[in-house]
Amino acid sequence: MAGTLTACGGGSGDVTLKLVAADYGDSSANNSQQYWDKLAAAFEKDHPDIKVEVDVYSWQDVDSKVKEMVDAGEAPDMAQIGAYADYAAAGKLYSADQLLSVPVQADFVDEMSQAGKINGTQYGLPFAASTRRLFYNKDLFAKAHITPPKTWSELVADARVLKAQGVTYPFALPLGTEEAQAETLIWMLSNGGGYTDNVGSYAIDTKKNVQALNWLRTDLVGKGLTGPTAPSDLNRTPAFKAFAKGEVGMISGHPTLMNMAKAQGVDYGDVAIPGPGGTPKSRMGVNDWMMAFKQGGHPKETGEFLDYVYNRKNVLDFSREYTLAPVTVSASDAMVDSSQDKALRPFIDELADATYYPANKTSWPQVSAQIKKRISAAVTANGSAAAVLGGIQAEAAAAESAE
Repeated sequence: MAGTLTACGGGSGDVTLKLVAADYGDSSANNSQQYWDKLAAAFEKDHPDIKVEVDVYSWQDVDSKVKEMVDAGEAPDMAQIGAYADYAAAGKLYSADQLLSVPVQADFVDEMSQAGKINGTQYGLPFAASTRRLFYNKDLFAKAHITPPKTWSELVADARVLKAQGVTYPFALPLGTEEAQAETLIWMLSNGGGYTDNVGSYAIDTKKNVQALNWLRTDLVGKGLTGPTAPSDLNRTPAFKAFAKGEVGMISGHPTLMNMAKAQGVDYGDVAIPGPGGTPKSRMGVNDWMMAFKQGGHPKETGEFLDYVYNRKNVLDFSREYTLAPVTVSASDAMVDSSQDKALRPFIDELADATYYPANKTSWPQVSAQIKKRISAAVTANGSAAAVLGGIQAEAAAAESAE
C-alpha cells in the first residue's frame, strides 16, 4: 500500500529530512506509515529544528521507487529498503560512522553489521531481521500421529502420512518468483551449502547445493508431497495463507506466519529447519536495510534521527509491532528476557548462527533475480539441478567479475 507523503510533528523545520520506507503491516490497521508518523512526531518534539517527512510504499514498489528518485537526482535523505550495495558502490551513501554515535553503531548484532560492509566500511544499517523455521500444523500432526521432523528422511515420512490423511499441502514448497531465492537458500544451507564460499565468492553449483535440490525434486515434488500447485507457481504469500487456513502440514516460515496462524485459529508449532542428519550448522537469516544518501547533505541531522530510530525502545516497539527479530544487541537481550516475546526467542537465538544473502555484492540483485526466474526448473520431473545451478553460477561469476 503506497503511503502519502506526510509531514509529521510541528517543528519549525530548519532542516527537512525525507525518508522512504517499506510497509511491514499486513492490514491498514498496522501499516508502517502509522509507525513512522508516530516516531517522527516524537523525534520532532525534542528536535524542533528538524522536520521528518515519511513516505511508505509496499515491498513490491519501494525499491523501484527509490531507484526512480535516485536516477532523477532526487534521492531521499534516507531509504529503508531491501538492498544497499549498488548505492554504496556508486559513492552515494554516507558510512555508518559518518552518521551514528559510537554506542548506537556498536549495538548492532555483529553478523548483521558485517553484512552491511563493503571493503570493511559499513554503509548498510540493518533495520529488521528474521530467520526461518519449519512451521507445522499441530492438529494435523496429532490426527496423523506423527511428530515434527528433525531430519530430511523424517520430513519425507511425515509428508507421506499427511498426504495419506488427505492434507492438501503436506509440505508447501514456494519456489515462485516472490521469494524463491529464500526458499532455495534454506534448503541449500540445510545441506551445508549456500550461495557463497568461505571467501565470499559465488559458489552456487556446488555438490551440496545440487544434492539439496535433487532431494527436493526426487523425494518431495516427485512423490507428490508438495500439493496441487507446482512449486514454480506457488508464492510465499499464498502459501502462508494456505497454512493459516489449515491446508498445509509443514512450511518454512518467518515470524509473521505466527500472527497469520493465530488470527485464523490454527494451532501451530515451529522447529529448526531439518538437515540430512539433524539440525544444520547454519540457518538462513534475512536483513532489510536502512541507508542514508549524501545528496541531501544533512549527515548531522540524519544521524540524530537515526540514533533515535535505533534506540532500544524504538527497536523494541518496531520488532514487537511487526513480529520481527531486533537488529540490536540491547533490544535482543530485552526480548529474550521478556515473557511477552517468548514465541520469538527461537528466531532470535538462531540469528547468531545465521547466514545472510550476499547483500554487500552489487551483483546480488541481478543474481537473485536469476534465481527467482530459473530455480524452480531444477525440481521439475525432467529438471537438472546441476544444469540450472551451473547456468546461474556462470552468470553470477560474470556479474561478480564486473563489480
